[in-house]
Order: sequence, then C-alpha cells, then structure tokens
Amino acid sequence: MNQPLLSNTPGLDLATWQRDGYAIVRGLIPTAEVTVLRDAVMRQAEVGPIAGLWDDDFTKRHAVANDPLANYPRLLQVHRHLKQPIGPVTRRWFLHERIAAITEALLGEPAFAAQSMVYFKPPGARGQAFHQDNFYLSVMPSTCLAAWMALDDADADNGGLSIVPGSHRLDIICPEKADLNKSFVADRTPIPEGMQPMQVTLAAGDVLFFNGQVIHGSTPNTTKDRFRRSLICHYLPRSSAAIHEWYQPLLDFDGGEHRIGISTAGGPCGAPMAAVRH
Repeated sequence: MNQPLLSNTPGLDLATWQRDGYAIVRGLIPTAEVTVLRDAVMRQAEVGPIAGLWDDDFTKRHAVANDPLANYPRLLQVHRHLKQPIGPVTRRWFLHERIAAITEALLGEPAFAAQSMVYFKPPGARGQAFHQDNFYLSVMPSTCLAAWMALDDADADNGGLSIVPGSHRLDIICPEKADLNKSFVADRTPIPEGMQPMQVTLAAGDVLFFNGQVIHGSTPNTTKDRFRRSLICHYLPRSSAAIHEWYQPLLDFDGGEHRIGISTAGGPCGAPMAAVRH
C-alpha cells in the first residue's frame, strides 16, 4: 500500500520515491511565477556572456556546426549572480520554503543547497547523454538530490528528460564516450542490463525530484519553435561529510553559508575539471 502524501507537501508520493528513486510534484511553481522565471531567463540571454555565469567555454569545446547552444549555453550557479536579471528570482526558488520541505521529506533530514543551473535547450539543440549527478557532485558518504523545475512543457519532442527507475540503488558507473552529434556533453553512463529508461512528461511548473544515483538524460529538441527551459537545483543531506570544492560554499534555506569536507569529482572513475560543472 502506498504511503500517504505528506500534509505539508501535497502531491509528494514517498512510495514512488523509495521504490524508483524519483518523485514528481505537479504544479509546484505557480503559473505566474513560472512566467517571471522564464522572462528572467530570456532577459539574461539578451545580456550576453557573464564570467562565471555563462558556461560558454564548455559549449565551445563540444560545439558542432550550426549549434543552437552557441547563443544559449547553460548558466551556472545562477543564485550567486544577484546583480543579474536571473539572480534574485532563481535564488528565491533555489531556497524556497516548499523546496526546503520536500527535500527534507525525501532526504529524511534538512538539506544544504549546492547548485543552481539554467538550461535553455532551444529548438534544434542536442540532448544530454545518460549520466548520474553524483558522479559530478561527489557527495559523500551518501548522494545528492536534484530538483528539476520545468519552465516549459517538456516531452519527448522538445527533449524532455528520461530517467531509469530503480537506478538509485546503483553505485556510480564509470562513464563512456558519448556521441557529440546527439549530446552536448562528452560522457555517457551505460544503462545496466535489465533496466529501461522512462520518458518523463512535465508541464511548466512541475518539479521532478530524483536521487543523485539515478541514471537520466535527454534527446535532442526536434521541434521548430519550442524551447525546453529548466531551472535545475541540487541539494544534499546536512549530515554529508564532503562534496566537490566547486560547489562550496553551500547554503542553508535561510541563505547562511556553510563549508564541509572536499571530495574528488568522479570518485574512483576520475573526472576532468571541465566535467565538474554539471
């Protein structure tokens, strides 16, 4: 029998979380606030490259001909850039009380906030090969938690996420080389035999939470006129001993800064520094 939904986090199914490693909370971000976030994202794109915010170096290293991502590279640690259009509004949701309640329910303890990113994924953009988030964050001794906030409807056509249910029980799998004609990142985690990816369909305002061991990825955006914009945030249990140094300082949900031990990205697999900025 499924466990009841938490009274202070309507729509959160802990049974699915425990069984499959993910949970979807529909309509968590109100429509009006989705519009504010989306407008801020596009205003930021118009500003152009900002050091430490635009991941354009990474994009150039993995570029292909006529790459739509050349004008829309992912944005990193957006909550730190409070003087930019994107900073205050994304920080609000990075540290939102609703996110605090859900992360605590899923982790079984209060969380630290580690990372915020924006992905634009314009029409024609490549996807991201299957991967596990904790390969990059290297949270120890447990793992991280992702909150994937849809700012547009996301489905198979515009490159919505696919996840591998049950893969949260796996250790980190060392990645192989990805096909850069289909993926804008060079690493690909192979899916173990007997496991199958599942397409996740989200409406704007839905939030997908998933365990940092979960294998997930996306295909190219094959539409002519649909972006797949998303705000992606990562959290970790407060009891964690270490995380890769790039994500520090961590924040609590009141905005206070914290530092914990430093781990090495990729663990036993190793990782080039270019891959750390997941």
